[in-house]
Formats: sequence, structure tokens, C-alpha cells
Amino acid sequence: MPTRRRALFILVTLTGLALVSIMAALMVGSISLAPNVVYSALFNSADSIAGDVVRNLRLPRALAGFACGGLLALAGALLQVLLRNPLADPYVLGISGGAGVGAMLAILAGLSAFGINGFAFLGALGAMLIVFGLAHGDGSWTQTRLLLTGVIVAAGCGAVVALILSLAPEHKLHGMLFWLMGDLSQSNDPGLTLATLALALLVALPFTRELNLLARGADTAQTLGVAVGRLRLGVYVVASLATAAAVTQAGSIGFIGLIVPHLVRLATGNDQRLLLPASVLAGGSLLVIADTLARTIVAPQQLPVGVLTALIGVPVFLFLLTRDAQAGR
Repeated sequence: MPTRRRALFILVTLTGLALVSIMAALMVGSISLAPNVVYSALFNSADSIAGDVVRNLRLPRALAGFACGGLLALAGALLQVLLRNPLADPYVLGISGGAGVGAMLAILAGLSAFGINGFAFLGALGAMLIVFGLAHGDGSWTQTRLLLTGVIVAAGCGAVVALILSLAPEHKLHGMLFWLMGDLSQSNDPGLTLATLALALLVALPFTRELNLLARGADTAQTLGVAVGRLRLGVYVVASLATAAAVTQAGSIGFIGLIVPHLVRLATGNDQRLLLPASVLAGGSLLVIADTLARTIVAPQQLPVGVLTALIGVPVFLFLLTRDAQAGR
């Protein structure tokens, strides 16, 4: 386990990275702003173009990106403990697929952004309940059964999304595809997502000792007094709701929940007391940086942020696979 001084250094460093990434997001764009202008816009309520750009456009988007990235990374870290697989992904349980079905139906019906978010969350919640209900079955509950059930539900949701896309009118396809590839451009009010991130982290942190034991195996944890069944259920619910909140806010954004906890684990070890908050900070920072690049690389046109996270995540994932294969020799 990391020493207290080393853990503090890691958290302070990642906090600094988070602040730098948010500051860069506020400075960079179609209108470039100097740091002193951004500072004045944040703390001076006087009307100005810079103030409107920073307070009404860039700051809500940056905070929403940080919250969504933190939620996905937290969900990934929890699921990697739950499934005892360091390469598990938050979307493996079909939550993203359910949200996608709900969002596509809302867009097809011509609903507003609020309606799309509402339907996406209901779809994610429905997928969560279906996966848990089928995986629980007659009362037996294993990592393999949960994983297989999630994969099947995700595949079914993917088929429904493909069907909706094939039937949708052409003028709605652009919005549907942007949502499916991840989009933070509609993130005007990040308050609920930030609150969800804070609540999920506060709920998870008191159980880090039990999570450390669960990571060693269910039998070991149960022998040492952990209520494994209840802990598994709690981890599943928190990870699922965190994923649902992130997907509802930003659409499907891949690889954050896969690579961030794994990279943080390589740097910090497997102590959940440090891994969970460090993953939140690193995941939030990564998504803010990716979103800043997405809206500036080909400005004034904006790219779906999910494209950037995939371009970053694929080579990192392949590197991790190569590293693990070499380590196993």
C-alpha cells in the first residue's frame, strides 16, 4: 500500500492536473482568452463578451466534462473490483446501450434536450434492472453470470439502436450519431452531474477496506467478515448509476472507464482508498482535455468527444495488452 506522503503527493498532483485542464478549457476556443481575462470573467459579474463566453459556455461544459469523466472512471474502477478483471469497462453491463435506446427514441420523437436526457436515464435504469434481474436469477450470483448477462443485454440494445437509425428520417441522423459518439455541447447545467459524482464517491469511499478484500477474492473477503452479497449489490448499483448519469449527460464516451483506472492502478497500486479518488481526478481531467481538443482541432467545426477518447484509448489499450502479455511470459 502506498505511504501516506506518496498518496498525498499523487492526489495533489492529479488535483493540479484537473485545475490546469479546466483552466485550459476556459482559455482555448474560437476566442482565445488570456489567464487574467478568464480570472476576471470568473470573479467579476460585469457584462462582457469574455464573461458570457466563460461563465455561460465554457465553464458549464468543462465542469460537465470533468463530472462525466470522473463518473466513468469511478464506475470502471468499481466494476474492475466487482468482476475481478482489470480491463472491465462500465459499458460492459449494457447501461450505455439502454441509455442509447432511450435517447434515440426521444430524438426520433422530436423531444427537447431535457426529454432526451430523461429518456436516456430511464433507458439506462431499465437496462440496469434487466441485467441484475437476469443475472440474479434463482439467487445465485457470480461475476461470470453478471458479465455474460450484461454482454447479451448490450448486444440487444445495440441491435435496437441500429434498427432505430435505419428507420429514422435523414434530418435526425446527425443528432443521433453525435449523441452515440459522445457530445458535451448541450451541457448547460452540470450541477446534477457534479452532485452525482460527489455522492457516488462519498458512498464508495467508506467501503474501500471491504473492496480491497473483495479484490482478493470472494472467499477471502467472506472469511474476513465481509458481507460479500450486499457489497457486490452496492458496487453494482453505484457503478451502474454513475455510468447512467454520465451517459445521460454526455452520450456514449468510451475508454475513459477502461483505461483510466488501469493506468492509475499501475501508478498507485490496488489500494482502493487511493485508487478511487485518483481515478475520479484522472478521468475527469482526461475528458476535459479530450473535449477541449474536440472543439478546437478543426474549429469552428466540433468533433464528437467520444472520437477523441477512442483515438487516445485504443493505442493505450493495445499498449496495456502488450505489456500484460509480456509480463505473463
